[in-house]
Amino acid sequence: MANFYRDNKDILFHMKNMDLSRVAELREDGFADAGKFADAPVDVADAVDNYTRVLDIVGELSGDILDPRARDVDEEGAHFANGEVIYAKGTAEAFDRFVKAEMMGFTLPRRYDGINMPKTIYTVATEMVSRADASFMNIFGLQEICDTISKFGSEDQKQRYLPRFSSGEVMGAMDLTEPDAGSDLQAVMMKATEREDGLWELNGSKRFITNGCAAIGLVMARSEAGTKDGRGISLFIYERDEDMKIRRIEHKLGIKGSPTCELQFNNAKSELLGKRKMGLIKYTMSLMNGARLAVAAQSVGIAEAAYRKANQYATEREQFKKPIRQFAAVYEMLTNMKVDIEAGRTLLYETARVVDIKEGVEDAIEYHPERKKELKDDLAYYTKLAALLTPIAKWYNAEMVNKVTYDGIQIHGGVGFTTEFDAERHYRDARITNIYEGTTQLQVVAAIGGVIGGVVNSLIGDYEERYDYSGVAELHNGAKVLLAKMDEAVAYIKEKGDKEYQEYHSGRLVGIATDTIISYLLCADATKSDRKKKIADLFIAKAIHRSDSALQQIKSDETHVIAMHKDILDADEVVE
Repeated sequence: MANFYRDNKDILFHMKNMDLSRVAELREDGFADAGKFADAPVDVADAVDNYTRVLDIVGELSGDILDPRARDVDEEGAHFANGEVIYAKGTAEAFDRFVKAEMMGFTLPRRYDGINMPKTIYTVATEMVSRADASFMNIFGLQEICDTISKFGSEDQKQRYLPRFSSGEVMGAMDLTEPDAGSDLQAVMMKATEREDGLWELNGSKRFITNGCAAIGLVMARSEAGTKDGRGISLFIYERDEDMKIRRIEHKLGIKGSPTCELQFNNAKSELLGKRKMGLIKYTMSLMNGARLAVAAQSVGIAEAAYRKANQYATEREQFKKPIRQFAAVYEMLTNMKVDIEAGRTLLYETARVVDIKEGVEDAIEYHPERKKELKDDLAYYTKLAALLTPIAKWYNAEMVNKVTYDGIQIHGGVGFTTEFDAERHYRDARITNIYEGTTQLQVVAAIGGVIGGVVNSLIGDYEERYDYSGVAELHNGAKVLLAKMDEAVAYIKEKGDKEYQEYHSGRLVGIATDTIISYLLCADATKSDRKKKIADLFIAKAIHRSDSALQQIKSDETHVIAMHKDILDADEVVE
């Protein structure tokens, strides 16, 4: 029997060493459910024990149910016939097993029949699911829909919808993107019209909707006539009926078990979620942050699968009378894959922990208004951290998995290009990660404010107080070198005061900042493990080289290079 939790020593390392005390206390509201529900923990140790048990179940489901079916799911894909989506056989079977294991109300409160897991544990689970079958993550990972209803819906809406998610009766979809409004969600034009009975009617189309066949959709639509920006947009709960038609599903490069739908709404009845005009600026941004975290976890999971397959092949495949793993060109690639995955994982779990604390503080203020003054500084701090780390985690891990799966095919050689091995499937599945839920370029836009505004420095200051780096002083010095390079780059950009120049170099700035954050996290890991010292050493050494190059480009002050880009793109060669 395979268990993707128990066989991953790096996940076990993090679960042993992560400080989840505040996450658990906030999630459990001071353990208020103890005695009310049979599975409710009584203290932090009990909560962490629950987390381990749940991850053990997900690890077993991933290894024994999802993974053996993944290749068949990829080959069969989701079907579209007579206006309906039909899941691949393996997808339907896997969903049934997850429902029976009570894993579909993962983060919902117990009063709605959920198991009340924090985002950090959900992130670990999502990674394991993605390692087994990346397309199934887009079903398991869409529990963010019910989280949004739980966070912003009325009590009546919660009672009517959330237990149905927990039982597996319904699944969800985020109905955001439109044919003419992709990344620019402010351009959404689907029309929402209020009826006399308080319900709303939706008219318009949506495209590239993951799991758009789901029974419950959160639909972004323009509720304020005459508006053209985000302030005119609201979010609606739509339960599927005859007034929404699925036009088609996309034929995709990867994640073929996950249907991506085009939808047409014709006077489709829906109900407002929360308040008018808050659909984009508050609710959808919260929804998107959760989705970005899920894609970051998906990226780490696919990368883990690709690395393991490449390592196995390199160990078994012999050339010139020895396994190819013994050739420097191959073991260097494998080592870089391993280091980059573990770097991405430590960033991912730290991001999830920060998001848990931020949302836990929000809930504490909502449930206990008398604590607002006490918690307001924490809320401001963790909101800034979450706004920085969420796009950075998505950016780093999505780019990382694309490199890892690319190298995975290379290690397999010619057979990696065939469907005989899983390397090509992992490569195809990975390609979407730096596109959906906000492209890599948009993650840079989302993160750059925190880099320029000093949020990274506040975070590093927190790490300096929280961890004792004296036992890894040399590694710590390397991390401080990276911090100094980041500060130098930021200072130069600020002093220059050129918005176009800042935009041009924003990817390089975010890259240095990301390397700096990861290096500090790996140094902290290294205080607990001699093996992690080697991981940190390799990562930091390469990060310094990357940052040297980026800083040199930033400080080159060659503004004419920006102009050359425009000239090259806009001017054709003159041939007489």
